[in-house]
Amino acid sequence: MLTEILGYAAMAFLMFSFLLKDMRKLRMLNSLACALFVAYGILLASWPIVISNAFIILVNLYYLLKKD
Repeated sequence: MLTEILGYAAMAFLMFSFLLKDMRKLRMLNSLACALFVAYGILLASWPIVISNAFIILVNLYYLLKKD
Protein backbone atom coordinates (compact mmCIF):
# COMPACT_ATOMS: atom_id res chain seq x y z
CA MET A 1 0.00 0.00 0.00
CA LEU A 2 2.80 2.45 0.91
CA THR A 3 4.56 1.60 -2.34
CA GLU A 4 1.46 2.46 -4.39
CA ILE A 5 0.94 5.74 -2.53
CA LEU A 6 4.57 6.68 -3.14
CA GLY A 7 4.20 5.86 -6.85
CA TYR A 8 1.04 7.93 -7.20
CA ALA A 9 2.59 10.85 -5.31
CA ALA A 10 5.65 10.73 -7.57
CA MET A 11 3.40 10.66 -10.64
CA ALA A 12 1.33 13.61 -9.40
CA PHE A 13 4.40 15.76 -8.64
CA LEU A 14 5.89 14.86 -12.02
CA MET A 15 2.76 15.81 -13.95
CA PHE A 16 2.27 19.02 -11.96
CA SER A 17 5.89 20.05 -12.53
CA PHE A 18 5.31 20.21 -16.29
CA LEU A 19 2.47 22.71 -15.79
CA LEU A 20 4.90 25.30 -14.40
CA LYS A 21 6.24 28.04 -16.64
CA ASP A 22 9.19 29.02 -14.45
CA MET A 23 12.00 26.66 -15.45
CA ARG A 24 13.70 26.86 -12.04
CA LYS A 25 10.50 25.86 -10.22
CA LEU A 26 9.85 23.17 -12.81
CA ARG A 27 13.29 21.63 -12.25
CA MET A 28 12.95 21.79 -8.46
CA LEU A 29 9.53 20.13 -8.41
CA ASN A 30 10.60 17.65 -11.07
CA SER A 31 13.61 16.73 -8.92
CA LEU A 32 11.30 16.08 -5.98
CA ALA A 33 9.16 13.84 -8.19
CA CYS A 34 12.24 12.00 -9.39
CA ALA A 35 13.43 11.51 -5.82
CA LEU A 36 10.07 9.95 -5.00
CA PHE A 37 10.42 7.74 -8.07
CA VAL A 38 13.89 6.68 -6.91
CA ALA A 39 12.39 5.62 -3.56
CA TYR A 40 9.54 3.89 -5.42
CA GLY A 41 12.00 2.07 -7.66
CA ILE A 42 14.02 0.93 -4.66
CA LEU A 43 10.89 -0.46 -3.00
CA LEU A 44 10.06 -2.32 -6.22
CA ALA A 45 13.70 -3.35 -6.77
CA SER A 46 13.40 -1.85 -10.26
CA TRP A 47 16.81 -0.53 -11.24
CA PRO A 48 15.66 1.08 -14.52
CA ILE A 49 13.34 3.35 -12.50
CA VAL A 50 16.07 4.15 -9.97
CA ILE A 51 18.81 4.81 -12.52
CA SER A 52 16.77 6.91 -14.95
CA ASN A 53 15.29 9.12 -12.23
CA ALA A 54 18.61 9.53 -10.42
CA PHE A 55 20.09 10.67 -13.73
CA ILE A 56 17.28 13.21 -14.22
CA ILE A 57 17.91 14.56 -10.71
CA LEU A 58 21.58 15.08 -11.60
CA VAL A 59 20.66 16.87 -14.85
CA ASN A 60 18.20 19.10 -12.99
CA LEU A 61 20.80 19.88 -10.31
CA TYR A 62 23.37 20.74 -12.97
CA TYR A 63 21.06 23.30 -14.56
CA LEU A 64 19.84 24.64 -11.22
CA LEU A 65 23.40 25.24 -10.02
CA LYS A 66 24.83 26.35 -13.37
CA LYS A 67 25.87 30.00 -13.52
CA ASP A 68 24.86 31.62 -16.80
